[in-house]
Amino acid sequence: MTITKAAAERLIRIGEVARGAGVSVRAVRYYEQQGLLIAERSPSGQRLYRQDAIPLVRFFQQMFAAGLTSRRITELLPCWDSGHTDAEQRAMLRAERDRIQAKIDDLRAARDRLDEVIAITDTHP
Repeated sequence: MTITKAAAERLIRIGEVARGAGVSVRAVRYYEQQGLLIAERSPSGQRLYRQDAIPLVRFFQQMFAAGLTSRRITELLPCWDSGHTDAEQRAMLRAERDRIQAKIDDLRAARDRLDEVIAITDTHP
């Protein structure tokens, strides 16, 4: 989609999105390829994004770090955009939250075990 110059002034370039979100330009392109982000095009063909692309990319990063797939994130987007969910979406959200909580619990247990090993090794020169 090509946009007018006036409309382009309200949009930001891919590099600005990447810098603002703390990711690479390649990551922003990947999110676009996955259908997570939509870019418009300037008259010269440059990708342009809405201002809200930065917090959205940060959200993607968090969800990927938590183990969600692109497909699952795509399913979450309507919830993000509208703030409304149906029963199936809420069940999916709760299941993902439970999975993430289990991962956090496992990581805490691993950290606690490492703390024990550190405490033991601190008492031996």
